Amino acid sequence: MSSREIAELTCKRHADVMRDIRVMMDALSQNADLRSVCISSTYAGENDQRYPQYELDKDTSLTLLLGYDVVARMKVVKRWQELEAQQAPAPAIPQTWAQALRLAAEQAEQLEQQQAALALAAPKVEFVDRYVEADTGSMGFRQVCKLLGANEARFRDFLTSAKVMYLLGGVWTPHAQHMNTGRFVVKTGHSKQNDHAFTQAKFTSKGVEWVSSLWRQECQRLEKTGVK
Repeated sequence: MSSREIAELTCKRHADVMRDIRVMMDALSQNADLRSVCISSTYAGENDQRYPQYELDKDTSLTLLLGYDVVARMKVVKRWQELEAQQAPAPAIPQTWAQALRLAAEQAEQLEQQQAALALAAPKVEFVDRYVEADTGSMGFRQVCKLLGANEARFRDFLTSAKVMYLLGGVWTPHAQHMNTGRFVVKTGHSKQNDHAFTQAKFTSKGVEWVSSLWRQECQRLEKTGVK
């Protein structure tokens, strides 16, 4: 079950659910005997942009729900029952030695695929945990660069090429569609030193989470092409 679906069922902000999952996984990681499944993935949002989410197995999602109210827990339990009811029936018991060997081989292959998927997801979870930390307040360009560990010049070029921001009258300005979706807030005022008016666009917490996902994808693309 995805963190986005949990957020919808519990009527919570997706960013808050993702934060709760990160806190829970950090606690569970202290005990190697507690096996939990939390895979980082993305989903398509507005304008086909990709946004981060987590995918949990049943035990992990129910563990998360222990910290929520009883109504929220019941909604998720009911949803899990629906998902399990939709699953295909269990395979028939092998009747011959050849069938048993074939079934064992198929199960071994499935296990290898699951382990490979978890290994592939591990660095993605670490990436999101490291970068998506801001849930409140707004952040300027340099603050976001510091949060992402990004080179300012390269990050500025990325924002330009991805049509996130552009230079207008010497001021970095978000494209209108990103303002309309609440990813930026524009601060205006006057300088105390010379009383000049100024305008500064800052990323909202929603914008930080969104742009961190875009930057992660860009870094992965550059890594594949050998660009450092």
